[in-house]
Amino acid sequence: MEKTEIGKYTRSFGLSFSITSVFSAVLVTLKETYQESLLEIMKSLTGHHWVTHGVIDILVFLILGWILSKMNKGLGVNLSANILVGCIVGAIVVNFALTSGFYLLY
Repeated sequence: MEKTEIGKYTRSFGLSFSITSVFSAVLVTLKETYQESLLEIMKSLTGHHWVTHGVIDILVFLILGWILSKMNKGLGVNLSANILVGCIVGAIVVNFALTSGFYLLY
């Protein structure tokens, strides 16, 4: 199998996506658990908690991706495309498990 090189921005923003995906699931569980405080604060910021949630997710993704791209020339990690795809798929599975598990048990 041929090893495909990927750029520092692909690595950085791919990892940022993975982290942001898990962060988003944790934020869902936190805001639903703390409805009288966190959920109300998020509603007051933009008018609806899901809008605030989306804005936070986008900011986390962009800021984390930018930071990771500046760190040691894109993390200095020789991350293959296959490993990055595995990280992304794994993060999506974790996001699904956390979110659906929370709502099933809540």
